[in-house]
Amino acid sequence: MLEIIAVIFAVLQVLLAYYNKVLTYPAGIISTAIYTWLFGLKTGLYADASLNLYYFLMSIYGWLVWSRKKGRTAHVPITTCNSKERLTSLAIVAGSFLLLLLILRYFTDSVVPVWDALVSAFAWSGMWLMARRKVENWIMLNISNALAVPLFFYKHLPLTALLTLFLFIVATLAYFRWKKLLHSSDDSEAQVHTAV
Repeated sequence: MLEIIAVIFAVLQVLLAYYNKVLTYPAGIISTAIYTWLFGLKTGLYADASLNLYYFLMSIYGWLVWSRKKGRTAHVPITTCNSKERLTSLAIVAGSFLLLLLILRYFTDSVVPVWDALVSAFAWSGMWLMARRKVENWIMLNISNALAVPLFFYKHLPLTALLTLFLFIVATLAYFRWKKLLHSSDDSEAQVHTAV
């Protein structure tokens, strides 16, 4: 039952993110809180549990960033990464992968430490980029999604695997939608939609 509730709120979260709505974050907070418990205590996917705890914290951070006003203008707009942000994003992947792999190998009973660490490392980077409203967040999240689908089937979480497949599809569409918003002549749509 808890997995179903987590799936419902995760679907709601990704659809709200697709439409560039700030309410993506409250939905994400509910889903990630449930998944942190499910992954940590029920399935032994410790990196995924820590990832969801990270998502939970980044959802709070993202909610604050997306709601922040810049003077009298609307909320922080969608942008692309600059060179420094790209390097930071890759550093998050590499650093979190190594850290998680070491923890999973030496301090847990994980049977899939490399796989679990990879899924989480790309997602950590993607979530950081989403909180900063960078188009590239969808790329990092989809690398994570592509790796996660077979992992969740392997760990007997079919609903979560199907959810992740759905997330992959929506994230692909969202990438192109956000690029269109970014390149539209009227940037107000990329900003105004965050309010609801």
